[in-house]
Amino acid sequence: MREEPRPDEPRETRERRLRLRSMRRGIKEMDLILGGFAEAGLATLSDADLALYDEMLSESDHDMYAWASGQVAAPAKFAGLMAHIMSHGPLDCR
Repeated sequence: MREEPRPDEPRETRERRLRLRSMRRGIKEMDLILGGFAEAGLATLSDADLALYDEMLSESDHDMYAWASGQVAAPAKFAGLMAHIMSHGPLDCR
């Protein structure tokens, strides 16, 4: 589902919304990958990268999993962001 841009949305509200969208995906693998990144990584993104992340969350979970797992190269638009997400490190499962 594509969401309309929210130009007046405060950054704190946007990060909370994106954190929730990151944890509630269509497939569990993307819940873990994106949810883990969102907990600590969203705050490190620039406003432009946060907007790109918001846009990327509208992509298919199966496509994003293929990008994350290296089965398929991410589109140029999302390649840097996906590399950043994947370099964020494994989830801490302690």
